[in-house]
Amino acid sequence: MSQPTTHAPSDAPDSGWRRHLAPARARMPGVLICITIALATTFIADHYGGPTLLYALLFGMTLHFLSEQGPCLLGVEFAARTILRLGVALLGVRITLEQVAELGIGPVVTVVAGVILTIVAGGVLARLLGLRNDLGLLTGGSVAICGASAALALSAAMPRNEVAERNTILTVVGVTTLSTAAMVLYPLLVGALELSDTQAGIFLGGTIHDVAQVVGAGYMISDETGDISTFVKLLRVAMLVPAVMVFMLLFRRARMAEGGADGAKVPMFPSFLIAFVVLVLINSLGVIPPVIVEGMTDLSRWCLVTAIAALGIKTSFQKLAVVGWKPVILMIAETLFLLGLVLVCLYTGIAEW
Repeated sequence: MSQPTTHAPSDAPDSGWRRHLAPARARMPGVLICITIALATTFIADHYGGPTLLYALLFGMTLHFLSEQGPCLLGVEFAARTILRLGVALLGVRITLEQVAELGIGPVVTVVAGVILTIVAGGVLARLLGLRNDLGLLTGGSVAICGASAALALSAAMPRNEVAERNTILTVVGVTTLSTAAMVLYPLLVGALELSDTQAGIFLGGTIHDVAQVVGAGYMISDETGDISTFVKLLRVAMLVPAVMVFMLLFRRARMAEGGADGAKVPMFPSFLIAFVVLVLINSLGVIPPVIVEGMTDLSRWCLVTAIAALGIKTSFQKLAVVGWKPVILMIAETLFLLGLVLVCLYTGIAEW
């Protein structure tokens, strides 16, 4: 007579571990693909030049088929959302309150006015071009604050819909391309306008989109210009905190509808934004050793490159092709608006108060 088959109870210790490990194992293939793209594109950018984020985006888009089905899907989603937010939070170690205070009131007024007015201009221009208002706000915020990093952070605070990821990809491609062009053209404009080193630093730091391009353009002119442009740029990065807060409040109703009727499911401020602010405050106290700051900065960069690779995988060329030329015109107009605004502040003396 055969013995009855026995089964381990569902609450056995190993079954609990398996429940926790299963999601991580399911995400691993997709995450590894995104990390591999990040490693490859970083190597190319470091050895041959060019914007790492743009490379990661384009490489990811060639692997779009991985996002449709198969073992990589969960990992790509995880990288595009969770790893992205971790990278944004770690940006806080690049900023201190002392850096902001050293600039004086003039650059602060210039930066604050530039961020607010460029975001508003983005929304107005989007409507004039017949585009969605959220695309105008996203591109305006990216141009005004810190390029691709701002695009990723602001999009994380906006509701997820059928065009959200496409808008993010468009914005990253646009601001990265424009920022690279600005790094080459704006130093020539500085010479043509005969700006002093201080004025050049305020101009470059207040207008170029991405941090890396600001540093490259600034030190191309002089060490003083490079230092000032970097500080002004970090002030613009600091504006990411209030900008994300405003976006969270502005889109809160849409996010509540997305998450259900229960408003408790949608926090007032996301955890990555709180972590960003906390890191800024801790870093301002000077208690974080420089080696740790450098390590966290590198980790933030790796997280953002990995996340943009995931966003590239989730986006197809066909979806981008249907958008047309209007978003390109929108981002060029926003860039020119910010350029003109900063020049007005310089020539009126506001930027040097």
